[in-house]
Amino acid sequence: MRRSLLPVLLLGAALVAPAAHAATPPQQPTQGPGGRDYTSSEVVKRALGTASSGTFVFHGNDEPSGPRPVVVFLHSWGAVNPGLYGGWIDHLARRGNLVLFPRFQEVNRSRPADASNLAEDLIQSALAELANDPKAKPDKERVAFIGHSAGVPIALNLAAGAGSGKVPAPKLIFGLMPGGIASNEKERGILLRDLSAVDPATMIITMSGDRDYIPSDRASRLLLQEASAVPSSRKLFMRAASDDHGYPALTTTLASPGSPKADYDASAIKLPPDPPRDPKQRNTWRWSADMSLSGPQTILTQQLGSNGTDALDFLAFWKTFDLASDAAFAGKEASALLRDPKFVDMSTWSDGWPVKRLSAQVPKAAAPESKGEPTPRRKLNMAPPESKHGLAHRADPKGRVDERGTRISASNDAQAQELSIGSGSKAGSLRDPML
Repeated sequence: MRRSLLPVLLLGAALVAPAAHAATPPQQPTQGPGGRDYTSSEVVKRALGTASSGTFVFHGNDEPSGPRPVVVFLHSWGAVNPGLYGGWIDHLARRGNLVLFPRFQEVNRSRPADASNLAEDLIQSALAELANDPKAKPDKERVAFIGHSAGVPIALNLAAGAGSGKVPAPKLIFGLMPGGIASNEKERGILLRDLSAVDPATMIITMSGDRDYIPSDRASRLLLQEASAVPSSRKLFMRAASDDHGYPALTTTLASPGSPKADYDASAIKLPPDPPRDPKQRNTWRWSADMSLSGPQTILTQQLGSNGTDALDFLAFWKTFDLASDAAFAGKEASALLRDPKFVDMSTWSDGWPVKRLSAQVPKAAAPESKGEPTPRRKLNMAPPESKHGLAHRADPKGRVDERGTRISASNDAQAQELSIGSGSKAGSLRDPML
């Protein structure tokens, strides 16, 4: 019996040993963007509105010397509990921001087509109620939107409707794993407004994860193209990479932005009940199929709740937003962020091996419409100089380089093509009904 158990024990030890000695991922920085050098030690958590239509509010438990920047957090479809993003909300609030989490969806009772209008009304009401609050103190001149999945097209819709005066125009829209865009009113999803109305001064950054990049890239491409008044220099197209060098591995999926924290669970921050309905008032509510969560939407919400807060949160999502919001509020362009090496850096594993960096690029500007018959053009000799970058261009017949100046290999051709914004695909084919 002892001899028969020996191979099993040796095999178990062999499997456990690599994990015990594996490199560990980087922790949250002690200071700076994404770091834990917070201005507030405690966060005020409260709710405005009613159970069916309300907004969760978070800010530091101090009276700031000046108005607080406003961060509107727009959740994915079905993820109406702020606790699913609690870690990030805690970081934002303790860093000095006023965070609004409008619950623009009543699960199984509201339609995606109504979400943008409802979010607009909720944000307007919340800002009006908090205007004279000495601790909340919202700064309507410094507003940023964070969107996840279906929350990204809603963020663009809100920005496009800022001219109505209901919601302040955001300086930054930061969209993670965008999706849920409907092509028409009969399709499940968020129907886009005229995004050409988005203020040209807005900075727009979209980011996808390499495990779910195809639908997110398609949605990003569409949103960036439709926001045509915003110049390319104020847009960035980003991707976070998975890395299994150490343990636990870093995996960027659709649910990666989730950072559950019990202190921010909706059950601990109860919304006021709905007022009793007037029996004389006619009930106009009608159920429709798109009110119910689909299987993938339900799975995504469950995955958000089981996520762990890791280096992807600290360095890919939180740090990127902190840097981008500081730049946007200062009136800088998105392209200026690329000149800061810290922007795409993901630090190192415990053994010193660098974590795979973020990729970031300015999207290609839409090609102008040709007028009249094209005239023949003489080809110019635009050969690059004999330098490291020049040799990289010559080695790649298409002359493509990544953000570090190194050549994109042939094995990455498909990925490079997918990353190209404005590649001439029809807008209708880029819409993805997935929420």
